Amino acid sequence: MAEGARPEPLITPRAAAASAAAGCTLVGAAAVTVAVIAAPGPGLTGYVSEAGIAGSGYAPTYRIGVYALAAGLLLLAAALPPALRVAAALLAAGGLGTALSGAVTCSAGCPLPPFERATVADLVHGGASIAATAAVIFAMVAITLTRGASWPLRRLSGIAALVALPLCAAVGLAMLVVGRGALVGVLERVVLAIAVLWGLAAAATVGLGRR
Repeated sequence: MAEGARPEPLITPRAAAASAAAGCTLVGAAAVTVAVIAAPGPGLTGYVSEAGIAGSGYAPTYRIGVYALAAGLLLLAAALPPALRVAAALLAAGGLGTALSGAVTCSAGCPLPPFERATVADLVHGGASIAATAAVIFAMVAITLTRGASWPLRRLSGIAALVALPLCAAVGLAMLVVGRGALVGVLERVVLAIAVLWGLAAAATVGLGRR
């Protein structure tokens, strides 16, 4: 290093954001999982959001987890390089949608049309949750199609999108044809698990690549 030159930082701001994103995602996933498993409810036949309804003893734990997941998405958006601005915008939208779904809770059972009568809060909560999940999945696709992204991140995102897209289509079709039940409950949990695992792996990939 030349005399008088500034030493390079051991960790860049983007790497720090990626590390924070991984931490928030891990904490959020753990909190939501605890709330879903411990809270009394319909089990696999219900929605994950039912752990956060008013009156549930684990609603605060659930909301903390959802807000942590939202923060993880926003931090991951900040950690992405400029070439991935489309994916970053999608992740930011996903983070805001996730936060909205935590702020607006659904009623008991989280009813959704066409088989159940839903309140305005149910529609807002459900719409925000669906939009947030879709934004994250589309962010995977955007990263996969961006040549400026690193090859490990593109490969990771491509695999995740390849698995998640048909599952998301299956969830939507099942909600319209079958309605609430074990099929939708299991598929929803699988899709969310893929999104969380991708978020953790993407944050680790970006963070290590920026060190």
